[in-house]
Order: sequence, then structure tokens, then C-alpha cells
Amino acid sequence: MKLVKDKQILVGADFAGAPLKNAVVEFLEKQGWEVTDVGVSDENDPNPIMYHRVGLIAGSMIANREFERALLFCGTGMGIHIAASKCPHVHAAVCESVPSALRAVTANNCNVLAMGGFYVAPKTGIAMADAFLNHNLGDGYEEWDGFYEYHKFGYDECENFDYEAFKANGFKFEEEPKIELADQPEWMTI
Repeated sequence: MKLVKDKQILVGADFAGAPLKNAVVEFLEKQGWEVTDVGVSDENDPNPIMYHRVGLIAGSMIANREFERALLFCGTGMGIHIAASKCPHVHAAVCESVPSALRAVTANNCNVLAMGGFYVAPKTGIAMADAFLNHNLGDGYEEWDGFYEYHKFGYDECENFDYEAFKANGFKFEEEPKIELADQPEWMTI
């Protein structure tokens, strides 16, 4: 698997997300990242790939454990996110701000970050990618008792969710989680 700690990242975009993707990729490459691109090269690519197909390709590569994380781009970030999310083991988030991109990985352990080229400015997209790629589950919340365990449980339950078993159980969970999450520390604003 190509890992973030080794500065290896998967990216993909359709024509609408390509300009933002290219700004982010330029920054990442200057930082020493090895970037694998499965989408269009730019908004005028003579062989455009539709947003959902880029999402399905990237999602499949995450599902097959070829890459640990991916950055995806389309007009809104939503269509490519929906497509990638159809693949097993993909935990994708659509974000439009640095705090949301940071929280996507530190609280939700997302492995795919989608951005919308229509709504995210290049410098913001770069900062979002930087935050997403340089943090892990629980980072910044070490002083919040139970934070990591609470969110790790949520991630694991989503990762291992069996819809048919849930349906057969009357859409009820087998048991309640036994995780204590302390009150949010007063100094913490996000």
C-alpha cells in the first residue's frame, strides 16, 4: 500500500475539478509528494473522464488497498465523493474549509477528501490538503478523554457494517457502545 507517511497520494479530477487539483498537486510535488493521478490532466483534456468514473477508479484503488488516502476534485466535490463512496473501505468527506478537512481525518478517520472546484479557492484547497495529509485520527484531541476511542469505535462500526445483518435485526444495533466520552474541554472551540 502506498502510504501518507511515505508521501504517496492518489488524486483524481474531472474537467471541473482539474484546475483546483492541479494547484494542489503543484504544491504537493514541491513538498516532495509522489502523486498518482487517475483523472483528467486539465479542463481541456481531449479524453475527459466523467466525475463518477474518476471517483469509482480512485475508490477502487482505496478499496484494493493500493493507496491509504486520496484527494478527489469535481465541480462540487459531491458527485465524485458519492461515486468513491460506493467502494468498500472508502470513508469519504466533502469539505470546503480547512477546519472541516482537518476534522474529517482527526475525528472521522476519512481516507478520501473531495473538494469542489466551483467553491474552493486554490490556496484554501492547498491548505485543506495539507491539513488532511498531515494528521491522523485523534490528532489534536489528546486531552479530551475518550475522544480517540469514541471516534475509532464509530469508524470501525462503519467499516464493518453489514446492512443485511442490520436489516435482519429489525434495523437495531446488537449492543450499545461502552465508550465514555468526557465533556469537551472548555478551551477547545472546534
